[in-house]
Amino acid sequence: MAKPQKNILRKINLALQGGGSHGAYTWGVLDRLLEDGRLDIEGISGTSAGAINAAVMLDGFVKGKAEGAREALHAFWYRVSELGQFSPMQPAPFQKLLRQWNLDWSPTYAFFEAFTRLLSPYETNPLNLNPLRDVLEQSIDFPRLRESEEMKIFATATSVTTGQARTFNHHEITADALMASACLPFMFQAVEIEGDHYWDGGYMGNPCIWPLTRNCTADDILIVEINPIVRNQKPTSGMEIINRLNEISFNASLISEMYAIQFINQLLDDHNISTDKYRKLHMHLISSHDAMVKLNASSKLNTSWDFLCHLHHLGREAADRWLEKNFEKIGVESSVDIDAAFLAHRKHQPLKKTGNAVSV
Repeated sequence: MAKPQKNILRKINLALQGGGSHGAYTWGVLDRLLEDGRLDIEGISGTSAGAINAAVMLDGFVKGKAEGAREALHAFWYRVSELGQFSPMQPAPFQKLLRQWNLDWSPTYAFFEAFTRLLSPYETNPLNLNPLRDVLEQSIDFPRLRESEEMKIFATATSVTTGQARTFNHHEITADALMASACLPFMFQAVEIEGDHYWDGGYMGNPCIWPLTRNCTADDILIVEINPIVRNQKPTSGMEIINRLNEISFNASLISEMYAIQFINQLLDDHNISTDKYRKLHMHLISSHDAMVKLNASSKLNTSWDFLCHLHHLGREAADRWLEKNFEKIGVESSVDIDAAFLAHRKHQPLKKTGNAVSV
């Protein structure tokens, strides 16, 4: 395959994971990609904080192109930090001093965890108050976003009724759609849209890749990972076990999609399926595993400005490294080893060709 010409925008799609305040890492990644200016972003699939980042970015882009998108993202996360100043869940003083971002030593967080396991949000928050809605409405001009044609975005939520993913395209994006994508069932009441009720999209797609393959023409997909897939340390405490179960649950659908992509790519390489119906995808990954693996679920509720800026810095650095190392691969080949990054349990079980078939 011929390499794309230099000095021409490289078309790409983005897939943004969700994870509460850890979405500030994705803010940093997007900030650096927009600053670089060499990417033509065709579509973005996001879940929870990933979907919110996508919507804020697109609305800012419509208003003021790349700089407008960067300003919009900064303003949104600053509003989140301002809102968090009133939260009783704060790091202990010594944790702030040592720049330890988890809330393990916060008595309020420990009480909150126990409380939400005993009582549902229908009992603890009967008025269904969620200040994030106000922040979204301050940050996004939803009618302008829905009318835009700058890029395609997809926000995933999980139907409580069917257990299936629903993906809202940008013509359907409302504050309700974004709230549904980020609705953790132990914290907030399910969001009702068109007679159905929705929880966090991470249960069925964190993020979903298929909206990009079905609705976009770009062959390159860049995943921004904020939820560690691999943890080498065995969880032993109750909090550690719950945290790891959440990570496994929220990564399961992505791993399945990556296996399917790898399978199709190898069938194409082996000329076992028609290129008339399928196309090879070039997969890319931005991740800061060593830094993110130190953060547990409690830190996803930490919205202090220092922490959000720390995550933003990590994201910018990771995006900068990725651009320097892999930009020339866009449109040519994948820059991530799917087996190593997503299918570690299969690294000793490669796809094997048997006659005209392929088996595992």
